Order: sequence, then structure tokens, then C-alpha cells
Amino acid sequence: MKLALFDCDGTLVDSAGLIHETMRRTFAKFGKPEPRFEDTKAIIGLSLDIAIARMQGKPHVEQEDIDMTAHYKSLFSVVRQDLDYREPLFPGIREMIDALTGRGDLLIGAVTGKSRRGLKLVMETHGFERHFVVARTADDCPSKPHPAMVSECCDETGMNAADAIVIGDAIYDMQMAKAAGAKAIGVAWGYASVDELIANGADAIAYHPDEILRHFY
Repeated sequence: MKLALFDCDGTLVDSAGLIHETMRRTFAKFGKPEPRFEDTKAIIGLSLDIAIARMQGKPHVEQEDIDMTAHYKSLFSVVRQDLDYREPLFPGIREMIDALTGRGDLLIGAVTGKSRRGLKLVMETHGFERHFVVARTADDCPSKPHPAMVSECCDETGMNAADAIVIGDAIYDMQMAKAAGAKAIGVAWGYASVDELIANGADAIAYHPDEILRHFY
């Protein structure tokens, strides 16, 4: 039995544009310089308060970052509607999830820096709710790369970390997997470079979603 734990943003769905526009509006509201798109992509995967602090070069989260986080959350659905944006799946993701679903020797879960509400929106939009049997979000656990998301998913499903595979596009996903004792697969279509993923512990790199399948046979 294996446990496949997928990151969401940058791995399953292309949400960078939506995240950046919401971040841009948040920074403007608080009189901050507009962040670059590259700066936004670099923090995707972290819990939101830590991400906002890091984008400003702060070593720790301050009250202002907490306030900005609350504003970001209040804006997210508004921006989503403004852009008519539904966080599209990357090409090949649906086929890959369909191929993994229904196997008696595999469970599928999500480990994401999104909020529980944000993950629910993605799952509902793409009809994935029935496929993912376990999930941990920024509302449930410390931010990646802390291993809690992986460890708690393993505990809930009765799996050993050694039988879990984390699939993600961020260095924080790779670091989290290694800290938990799980295998890490980096995806080349997300927001970190292949070199960064390898340097941070990726056991393998998938250049297309169908390459993920070979790790479960």
C-alpha cells in the first residue's frame, strides 16, 4: 500500500496568476511596493503569513503580516470572480489522477499551503473530492517544510512515512518530505527549477504527469 500526497498550487493547478493578483492588491492596500511575479512564485507553498513576511524580507511574522494575511483571504474570492479564474489543471493532471484512482493498493491525499476553503474550491471545481481521502492545509498544520502535514496524513490513513510519496513543485515540498521520512518527487512544470528541487531533496523529477505513475507500480 502506498500513499500519494500531492501539493496543490503549482503541482495540480496553475494558480500563480490568481495568487499574484491577490498579493498585488493586498500589498497596494497596505502601501507596500508592488511585488514582482517572480517574488510571488518563490513563496507559493508556504503558509500565507510566513509568505507575506518573507516577501518583505522579514525573518519573522509581525502583526502587520497577520493583518495583510486577513486582507488577502478576504480578497481571494473577489479576485477569483473578477478574473473569472478557476485555477486550471496543468495538462495531464486529470488523466494521471484518474489512472491512480480506484487502485486497491493506493490512497491519494493533499498537502498544501492553501487554506482548507481554498483547497475545497479546487477539489469541487475539478471534481476531485471523491479521489482525495485525506488532506492537510495551512489551517491544520505548521507551514511547510515542517513535516506535520505528511506525518498527520500518514497517521490518519495508518500508513508509514516510508510508504508515502510527496509530489510537489516547491523546494518546501521536497524539504517537508525528507523531514517526514517520505519519498519526494519534484515536478518540472511548477514554480521552482529542477535544479532547486534536486538540491532540496527530490528523489526523482517528473517532466509530465504520466511520469508520476511509474512510481506507484
